[in-house]
Amino acid sequence: MILAVDIGNSNIVFGVTGQEGWHRVWRIQTDAAKTADEYEVIFNSLLADASISKSDVERTVMSSVVPRLIRTFNEMLTHLLGAAPLLVEPALYGKLPLEILSPQEIGTDIVADATAAFIRYGGPCMLIDFGTAMTFTTIRKSGKIEGVAIVPGLQTALKALTSNTAQLRDVQLVAPPSVLGDNTIHAIQSGLVFGFAGLVDSMVRRTEDELGEKLKVIATGGLSSVLRGIATSIDLIDENLTLDGLHYIATLV
Repeated sequence: MILAVDIGNSNIVFGVTGQEGWHRVWRIQTDAAKTADEYEVIFNSLLADASISKSDVERTVMSSVVPRLIRTFNEMLTHLLGAAPLLVEPALYGKLPLEILSPQEIGTDIVADATAAFIRYGGPCMLIDFGTAMTFTTIRKSGKIEGVAIVPGLQTALKALTSNTAQLRDVQLVAPPSVLGDNTIHAIQSGLVFGFAGLVDSMVRRTEDELGEKLKVIATGGLSSVLRGIATSIDLIDENLTLDGLHYIATLV
């Protein structure tokens, strides 16, 4: 079995996979102040609850966009499983089936996404990751990452809106009955859900126009299902794409 860990700004997503796919996938809140011992208690408990023996985990692979937690998780996973995790970093990129632009700048989560998308779906394609930031990554048929666009994510936009206004409150991110919000909740939902759907469709259209070719559009991330059937340019949703990419990387290097 392989344990894959994706450390994001808002959530840490991790799962255990074998020959039959993902046995379990977990999502916990990112807390950079937690110690290695505290995270070890969480991981140990979740693995035990899922009846997954630590001795069955043969390898661990990790991606992090939170630098402060890299050392914490390296220490934790080494102590928990008896071996240091494989850290996704630019030194590994030459072994991947991708041509990666600005290796020192591109997020390792984007590299994991792109690896899985290209291996599984081929190119040209665009993958949209609905995280703390929403990223649009375009890959050519050759495997070259042509470019990336970044905007605030849905939850980030919602928090920015509600935390800076006295009379607007947090709402569930679902599509309202109408684009014409008849109350505060529906008004916020309309602006965010339909507004972001328009953003997605516009970014896809502009990218296709610039490249002069049609893209296969894959959405991933915890909030990707919010725009299911609303952003018409999205061809499919693959929620575990980042973990799949980490799994591929572990087997490639």
